[in-house]
Amino acid sequence: MHKDPWYQEWFDSPYYQILYFQHNLAEAKQFIENLLTRIQPRPGSFVLDVACGRGRHSRILESRGFDVTGIDLSESSIQFARQFENEHLHFFRHDMRLPFWMNYFDLAFNLFTSFGYFESTRENENVIRTIANSLRKDSMLVLDYLNVHYAMAHLVAQEEKIIEGVLFKINRWYDEKFFYKRIEVIPPDKSQPQTFTEKVRKFYFGDFNEMFSYRKLQVIEIFGDYSLNPFNKNESPRLVLLAKKYVH
Repeated sequence: MHKDPWYQEWFDSPYYQILYFQHNLAEAKQFIENLLTRIQPRPGSFVLDVACGRGRHSRILESRGFDVTGIDLSESSIQFARQFENEHLHFFRHDMRLPFWMNYFDLAFNLFTSFGYFESTRENENVIRTIANSLRKDSMLVLDYLNVHYAMAHLVAQEEKIIEGVLFKINRWYDEKFFYKRIEVIPPDKSQPQTFTEKVRKFYFGDFNEMFSYRKLQVIEIFGDYSLNPFNKNESPRLVLLAKKYVH
């Protein structure tokens, strides 16, 4: 029997939203504000939010005066996001491995480790292709990923959280190529538990630099956290890349 990929099953689950997106909104807003202050995009810029989920970051960006398009594979997330659509905010269900609008956007965001989900290197490279091809010349990409070195050194193997009465039992581990997170979900009524397993590729800065270069994206700044402090391989929790599209 065919089984959906882990990300399709998990991202469409209401428990995914409870675990990740019912909190840290203030942190997300501040991160985006810090990025906009640094980048200084012109008012009315066309912005692409790749793997936008329910659109919380897209909505923040639209509220700052940009024309924002969000894309995501999750049908339920896009349906939710569409209630917020207006003249300058639009959402589409779209697989980020496949081409989207060409040479259209001034700025693209891929935030909060919304990358590295796919089994093959080619599939992940295709995401970079989609983003790069969607950008105009001299446009910018912000890609926010985990710092592999830090994540391995600070891995919490087991953890339990109770959010909105739901118990999440979390186990984490890694191998040579991937980080894994197995999440057992126990509803408030203690009914049938569900188990989901996340799997994210271990991409280092050198990997991104190679993928970017092939698609005419040049890294111009590297940050190590959401306050945009300088990146340190051993001490930074994040790898935040600011890249510019160039054309020979």
